[in-house]
Amino acid sequence: MKPEDIQARVLYRDALMLIIDKPAGLPVHAGPGGGDNLERHFDALRFGLPRAPTLAHRLDRDTSGCLILGRHPKALRKLGKLFQEGRVSKIYWAVVAGSPPAAEGHIEASLFKHTNKNGWKMEVVPEGTPDSQASVTDYRVRGRAETPDGPITWVELYPRTGRTHQIRVHMAHVGCPLLGDPAYGGPAGPLHLHSRGITLPLYPSRDPVGAEAPVPAHLRAALKRCGWTGE
Repeated sequence: MKPEDIQARVLYRDALMLIIDKPAGLPVHAGPGGGDNLERHFDALRFGLPRAPTLAHRLDRDTSGCLILGRHPKALRKLGKLFQEGRVSKIYWAVVAGSPPAAEGHIEASLFKHTNKNGWKMEVVPEGTPDSQASVTDYRVRGRAETPDGPITWVELYPRTGRTHQIRVHMAHVGCPLLGDPAYGGPAGPLHLHSRGITLPLYPSRDPVGAEAPVPAHLRAALKRCGWTGE
């Protein structure tokens, strides 16, 4: 990724933060195996400040869309407080296999990180399980389609908490795993999960600020089958 490539992904910029459009397939930070990651390119996003911005939250490697960066330590502390207080509104788009049980729904389940010799994954566990985390996601169906492999559904999701793999696990929990998510029971392929929009009350005396990320190429065909008419 060249400096101009990541700069072209800036959706919003002010003195405190940036919102960028994260590409799918690129981890936000370095993993134990090394390799390219988004943080490696943050120096191109200084825009005159003495230091590069820092992640205010995270997206999975294969999730695309809105990602917030703090431009300096004071800004990062302010952003962290807003996330901690649940004052950051996030909208995700996903395409799932099958059809959710209702046109709108509320999923509330405790998640636990289960680790074994093959790695780890998140699981839904009974409330009160030691080391589990409460998690809440609301959703509404935006469109449906029939395919040779069965029905698919375009779902808009509103995570009220920010747990690891939350949307992926919650949709699998209601019988509708995401396309491209074989780890949680979905068909193989690119992950059909996109952080469509994000909004936060950054300045007390102003309206909330935010951004909307354009739909990436790998989601477009499935969304169009489900009724999406384009940007």
